[in-house]
Amino acid sequence: MRLHIDTDLGGDPDDLCALAMVLGWPGVEVVGITTTADPDGRRAGYVAHCLQPVGRPDIPVVAGAGRSLTTGRPMGDLPDHERYWGVPVAPRPAPPEAAIDLLERSIQLGATIAAIGPFTNLALLHKARPGRLDGVPVVAMGGWVHPLAPGLPAWGPGMDWNTQCDTQAARLLAEHARLTLVTLPVAFKAHLRAAHLTRLAASGPLGELLARQCRAYAIDGGMTELGRAHAGLPDDLINIHWDPVACAVALGWSGAVVQEQRLRTVLEAEQLCFTGDPNGRRTQVLADLDDQAFNETWIEAVERAQQQ
Repeated sequence: MRLHIDTDLGGDPDDLCALAMVLGWPGVEVVGITTTADPDGRRAGYVAHCLQPVGRPDIPVVAGAGRSLTTGRPMGDLPDHERYWGVPVAPRPAPPEAAIDLLERSIQLGATIAAIGPFTNLALLHKARPGRLDGVPVVAMGGWVHPLAPGLPAWGPGMDWNTQCDTQAARLLAEHARLTLVTLPVAFKAHLRAAHLTRLAASGPLGELLARQCRAYAIDGGMTELGRAHAGLPDDLINIHWDPVACAVALGWSGAVVQEQRLRTVLEAEQLCFTGDPNGRRTQVLADLDDQAFNETWIEAVERAQQQ
């Protein structure tokens, strides 16, 4: 199977968790990686840096969109470099059309797109080359279709950052791609816990970097406090496996339950929501996942990536 990853790697470490998992997933060929929310190529530099210790510098990496089509503003911040990375990492800026070119090449190769950051690059592809996004299989980390389960934070669609930071891009994606939504309420079931970090750190250099970043993010993002405050989360919560779940769905993982729904997008108070509509577009939606099986599948893939 061929996969293209469109990512905002460099902030919340779930993007790096997803990349490490995909690199060790059996039978997948990563044909390209584009970064989004990347005005200066720093995120692309981080991706290239992470490919080195697993011997995959051959994977094309290109920096993409830096600003939201909706607001015109930069999307997202990067955390303290020294705490998260500890070594110099050179940025990799790219010309404006480079990410569009790489996305088109991956589509021509028959790749599924795993969109695990804001959807701006895909919207720019549609704007630059009308029709090119039509019918392309895209698995997107985003969307709010089901309510949260009991015992979880009282969050709503406003927490769906990939969608809300560029609602224009999200709407274009929903209107043109062959879309699968990995919704936050269901992905919430997959947790990275403090109990996993020792095994992760011992898996190799990429696992060690992941453990370093996840420990830092647990503090910066208040994840430990979040876990202890809600009965539906583990007390030793480090992070939610948002993006690894999305990539696993893109790769056809058997522990994910995906169902077809007819949805339309509705913009209310500057928030984009996905709502059921019998006349809406056919959309695949993650309905459930085997979270216990996923925890083992994920870390086994990370270990495998560093043994190749």
